[in-house]
Amino acid sequence: MLLHDKTVGILIGEGFEELEFWVVYMRLIEEGAAVKLIGSRSGEEYHGKHGALPVKSRHSAADVRSENLDALHVPGGWAPDRIRRDKNMIALVRGMNEKGRIIGMICHGGLVGISAGIVTGKKATGSEGIKDDLVNAGAVWVDAPAFRDGNLVWGRVVEDIPAYCREFINAIAG
Repeated sequence: MLLHDKTVGILIGEGFEELEFWVVYMRLIEEGAAVKLIGSRSGEEYHGKHGALPVKSRHSAADVRSENLDALHVPGGWAPDRIRRDKNMIALVRGMNEKGRIIGMICHGGLVGISAGIVTGKKATGSEGIKDDLVNAGAVWVDAPAFRDGNLVWGRVVEDIPAYCREFINAIAG
């Protein structure tokens, strides 16, 4: 198990992309990571974009400290547009970035990186729908399934989840 001594946070919000949450969550568990489900409030239930398998947060973003996480995953869907409006979520992402911790963003997850101000000068990918947003925020668009640029791990879309998981897990494992 590559991540038996690692703690990874997953940001969740209403309208998250189910596969980008559940597949990554299960891979992290499979590799032995302790996973913290982080929402705006602890104990809140969030529903996915397709209405399957809701997720309940176990921690609020206000109560999680970046120094207690080795990595952070931001699934796509409609949730990133809501998450980016939560000052505590953005502060957590910024704190993780300042410490050089691994931050993974897939599909629309890059919207959170944009709002946190961490994408300027970085190679980035995601859903074609946020390409202009990333470029306008100073990122360098790359049309590739998944890759790492420094402490940021990027995934394009649902079909690229296997490649994203490999990059994300390898980055966390060091």
